[in-house]
Amino acid sequence: MTRLGETLRAYQARDPAARSRVEIFLLYPGVHAILYHRLAHWLYRRSLLFLARLVSQWSRFWTGIEIHPGATIGRRFVIDHGMGIVIGETAEIGDDCLIYHGVTLGGTGKDQGKRHPTLGNNVMVSTGAKVLGPFKVGDGARIAANAVVLSEIPPDATAVGVPARVVRIAGEKVDYASSVDQIHVTDPVQKELQALSSRLEWLEQYIDEQARGKNV
Repeated sequence: MTRLGETLRAYQARDPAARSRVEIFLLYPGVHAILYHRLAHWLYRRSLLFLARLVSQWSRFWTGIEIHPGATIGRRFVIDHGMGIVIGETAEIGDDCLIYHGVTLGGTGKDQGKRHPTLGNNVMVSTGAKVLGPFKVGDGARIAANAVVLSEIPPDATAVGVPARVVRIAGEKVDYASSVDQIHVTDPVQKELQALSSRLEWLEQYIDEQARGKNV
């Protein structure tokens, strides 16, 4: 009950649409998915694999969120909306993490043993992001919407793009899970393309001016 209370308070703190803990408990699929996972993980650790999988599949049907019974999830985990989330068997999620709908914490299909990522504490993974492979996303990191992360992300970093690139490492720790911002991140490739486009436009104007000068 203590963990449930912590989770409900975390949802209240991070979801401006949440009106009451009763509403969150009864109507939020992310909370239901976490509760089902606690039971499935308990069964999984006792080698009751069929029952564990049965519970997780029911949870997937009921919530639209697929969490393998073997995944390890920390405290105050918040799933916003949640539809389409997939969390693999050897994934590990730390405390105070925030994940949006369409996120995959998956494997690359070629690893053995530990196949899925580890999220540190206070990590935010934005809508549609894919984190694939047995590496760690450091504490306080955030993954931008629709990024594809294929390698380790250091603590307090922001990663964007396909494949994801680290574009910022904060000088001091920032609580990304509370200060939710999925869109105001800088993509260095986009900045380079904009610079090239500006240069090309300048060259075209220069050539036109030179051509007009010769015709005068």
